[in-house]
Amino acid sequence: MKKIEKIIIAGGGTAGWMAAAALGKLLGKTLDITLIESDEIGTVGVGEATIPTMVFFHKLLEINEREFMRATSATFKLGIQFENWGQQNHRYLHAFGVTGKDCWAAGFQHFWLRAKELGLATEFGDYCLERRAAEANKFSHLPNNGLNYAFHLDATAYAKYLRKFSEAFGVKRVEGKIQQVSTSTENGFIEAITLESGERLTADFFIDCTGFRALLIENTLHTGYEDWSHWLPCDSAIAVQTETTSEPVPYTRSIAHGAGWQWRIPLQHRVGNGLVFCSKYLDDESAKKLLMANIEGEPLIQPRVIKFRTGRRLKQWNKNCLAVGLASGFLEPLESTSIHLIQQNIIRFLRMFPAGGVVQADIDEFNRQAEFDITHIRDFIILHYHATERTDTEFWRYCRSMQVPESLRHRIQLFKDTGRVFREGNELFDDSWQQVMIGQGLMPAHHHPLVNTMSKEELRIFMQQITQQIETTLEKLPLHQDYINRYCQ
Repeated sequence: MKKIEKIIIAGGGTAGWMAAAALGKLLGKTLDITLIESDEIGTVGVGEATIPTMVFFHKLLEINEREFMRATSATFKLGIQFENWGQQNHRYLHAFGVTGKDCWAAGFQHFWLRAKELGLATEFGDYCLERRAAEANKFSHLPNNGLNYAFHLDATAYAKYLRKFSEAFGVKRVEGKIQQVSTSTENGFIEAITLESGERLTADFFIDCTGFRALLIENTLHTGYEDWSHWLPCDSAIAVQTETTSEPVPYTRSIAHGAGWQWRIPLQHRVGNGLVFCSKYLDDESAKKLLMANIEGEPLIQPRVIKFRTGRRLKQWNKNCLAVGLASGFLEPLESTSIHLIQQNIIRFLRMFPAGGVVQADIDEFNRQAEFDITHIRDFIILHYHATERTDTEFWRYCRSMQVPESLRHRIQLFKDTGRVFREGNELFDDSWQQVMIGQGLMPAHHHPLVNTMSKEELRIFMQQITQQIETTLEKLPLHQDYINRYCQ
């Protein structure tokens, strides 16, 4: 029950400096915060696409959006376009907004299904403003959060921006490599970190942002890891940056290949590219050739290979150590959730901050909530691989036929049988489930009987009103590049 007055953040990068920024801004007056970072250790630095929860994180920290976007060469993001996922040569856009209008008993998908039967509806995504704006390459801030958005950003520049932000609130940075982590013989808690220089740093609480190495949470505390690679078999990624060849679009592209998928993320000054793949079906050299044959613009760096194992640390919080970022586990960046999971752990820790000392009840509740978050996101990512009609490669045949978690199997079956999607608790994704399921060819067998109480003419008018509202707003939106030029170039 030692009072928490001194915190060490082990590791920098996006995770480390996001933790430092939040703790420094919100609790810096009462805490001594030190971040240990080595210039010799590179960061993964490819987490360049985000989701709308980042807007909330920045508001919480009172970060100036224009300043942040200029510092990180950021562009706006309205969703992710998936190409070749459900079928070859087919695409759909998973947008951040809400599709259509729900009623208390039935989601919009039920009205759309009935309208489609009667020839009164176009594609499901046509009834989502964010999708229409993304496809029209338009963007603007709208009153009352009328357009849900996130960012594409330079992750390395973001860490530098947050370092400057954090240091203004008293966070101290210590340069050096970690050589040893010491624990108490009484309770196993971490007591100190010794650097290669011989400097020994003590604290009451430690945040592990050491990436895949997980020097504190795993190497020291032996927390354990749950492997999910049987559901998410991709275990490698290759990243490369290229020159810009066209104006940035306000969405990420996810292009499925024979043994994985390729990302394309447009920033103001360059494009981030990468290939996520399964080494069982594609070797590193072949993967490099595949990626380099499918990029636009001259490469700015040499492509580099990153190896990973999907899964989660059995405890995100163990004793007096919290894992944040890659040290806590890894889900591939298919739905841009990496930075979201970083900020979730940070915000949850702030809400449950153990000022009076670490207690087991806090640890257990934190880990319960963290497990809920990551397993629901895991299921959503598995859905993309499993709900496919592709049988053209061994990789896709495996994904299509694999046994999925029971929680996901139930969701899919419920939607196929009834068209129903229920959000459980405070899980991240809501409208996204039906966007992806319909986008990849899963169509419900039935719609809610409530829809049948509307006449054909009433249903036509209802659908038309939604379309007209979107069209009216869309006409007023400026082009994405024009808005960037005015707002944050």
